[in-house]
Amino acid sequence: MGTGTKAEEDGKHKTTQKGCVIVDVKVQNALMADGSELPVASSETAGIVIAVLSSFVNGCTFVLQKKGILRSREKGVSYVTDLVWWSGTLCMIIGQIGNFLAYNVAPVVIVTPLGALGVLFGAVLASWILEEHLNILGKLGCLLCCCGSIVLIIHSPKAEATSRAEFEERLFDPVFVTYILLVVVLLIVLIVWIVPAHGTSNILVYVSICSLLGNFTVPCSKGLGLVAPDAFGGGAASGEALALLLGLLGTLAVSILTQFYFINKALECFSSNIFDAIYYVAFTSSVIFASAILFKEWTALAVTDCLAMLCSLTVVCVGVVLLRISQAALISWRKEPTKDKMN
Repeated sequence: MGTGTKAEEDGKHKTTQKGCVIVDVKVQNALMADGSELPVASSETAGIVIAVLSSFVNGCTFVLQKKGILRSREKGVSYVTDLVWWSGTLCMIIGQIGNFLAYNVAPVVIVTPLGALGVLFGAVLASWILEEHLNILGKLGCLLCCCGSIVLIIHSPKAEATSRAEFEERLFDPVFVTYILLVVVLLIVLIVWIVPAHGTSNILVYVSICSLLGNFTVPCSKGLGLVAPDAFGGGAASGEALALLLGLLGTLAVSILTQFYFINKALECFSSNIFDAIYYVAFTSSVIFASAILFKEWTALAVTDCLAMLCSLTVVCVGVVLLRISQAALISWRKEPTKDKMN
């Protein structure tokens, strides 16, 4: 009897231990599953928060720089000596840093549409600080530009490079290299020949230059986040990764400084409201096109996405036209009296 009781107790003890082991394994698997999903969700949330804050900061940039240019023009001095202009420059630096962080913790397809918030915030701020009031055509154009750009990015391809080797392979792809060379030729033509002749009379000249430079800014920002771990990891390929990192960093610096120069040239001649909206649309479209070529995302597009992109591009073009003609259009909701009644 004692032996049987002891054997039964040992069997129950083993079963209990096995049950505990099974429960522990299930708990560990659940915790591992939760731990693997939480960082992804938290990184995307952090990227969205950073992108929203950067959009508001970028919305202040053009308005403050334009205000500084106007103040310095009244005083007869260079805008480089104006404190308000420097505050706008500081906002641009902070906004670029925020964009860089957002692009490296969240997908481009999530971060880029949030730049529309900067356009709307800039328009509100410009009406308060610069007294640049948009008429109904300008407001409708701004709304169409933002909505069309958001739909365009939502339906754009979403595949991205996930490693340095994959990014480096796509970076030196002949198709992308050819596209970048064409962009460089266009930039040279615009800067050397088009700017002196039409820069002060046509806002699209400066917008085109700044938007084409976006083909370098966003891919370099995304590439720095992929290359940096290998460059400072100390592995066998760290030398090649470090050289690529320095190349990306230099390209990013040159593109940002060039954009900074031509943005200020545009603000000297044109309304910050008009420039901000058109620049956002053109920059966003340029970034989407460059990302599609670099990451070969267009191969995964469905028919519905292609139709949505075409429709959104049409909406964007209509919005740009409305913004362009709103400068010269005079709209009144009241019926003007005829000459007979006046006599």
